[in-house]
Amino acid sequence: MAAEHITLRVQRQDRPDAAPRTETFRIPYRPNLNVISCLMEIRRKPATVEGKATTPVAWEQNCLENVCGSCTMLINGRPGQACATLVDRIGRDIELRPLTKFRVVRDLVVDRTPMFEALKKVKAWVPIDGTHDLGPGPVISAEDQAFRYALSQCMTCGCCMEVCPQYNEKSEFLGPAPMAQSYLFLIHPTGRLHETELRHGAMGEGGIHGCGNAQNCVRVCPKNLPLTDAIAGLFRETAVQWLKDLFARR
Repeated sequence: MAAEHITLRVQRQDRPDAAPRTETFRIPYRPNLNVISCLMEIRRKPATVEGKATTPVAWEQNCLENVCGSCTMLINGRPGQACATLVDRIGRDIELRPLTKFRVVRDLVVDRTPMFEALKKVKAWVPIDGTHDLGPGPVISAEDQAFRYALSQCMTCGCCMEVCPQYNEKSEFLGPAPMAQSYLFLIHPTGRLHETELRHGAMGEGGIHGCGNAQNCVRVCPKNLPLTDAIAGLFRETAVQWLKDLFARR
């Protein structure tokens, strides 16, 4: 009986300014393999399906528990985490490519710095200095807790950015993930003390009004974040602030 195999077509790129190429690998099949396991098997003996020796494939990984988002890549054309994608679910003919909305560093490694810089731009945090005891926090309903907890699970993986038609090199839009995190901290009781600043952060260049409501983001989010609910909420908040600013100028 012939041995079973997994075929992987991997887009390679030696450096950011190099031309991409595709190499095909074949590894033995075992049940319950994830994509990371396949890449590690290739690294153990880096040779193409034709038997040509090559360099190990470069990729990022950290938690291996679908928490850090670092191993996000295009798997059979869909953005997802290599650690959470099982071969038994997607089939044994697999194509791996880097995300297209971020600069390629090497092979499947991309630079997600723009996402983290966007979080700074919209001030997605609650400013507490921690120098004194603030006492017990405000009482929050179970419904609000559930909604905020869902948003807090964002791992800046980039899946939503990859499929957002408004997030591209020709647009200033910061993307759905930063917008959702802006809303998360805006609706925090302490964040409400700084609501004007937070709203203006979401109203500025690349802010919420760059969203075209395509709703692709919510379809691919690996954590099932309520992204469209957060974006709708941020639209309401910024509309309120726009009216406040308008009447303040009169």
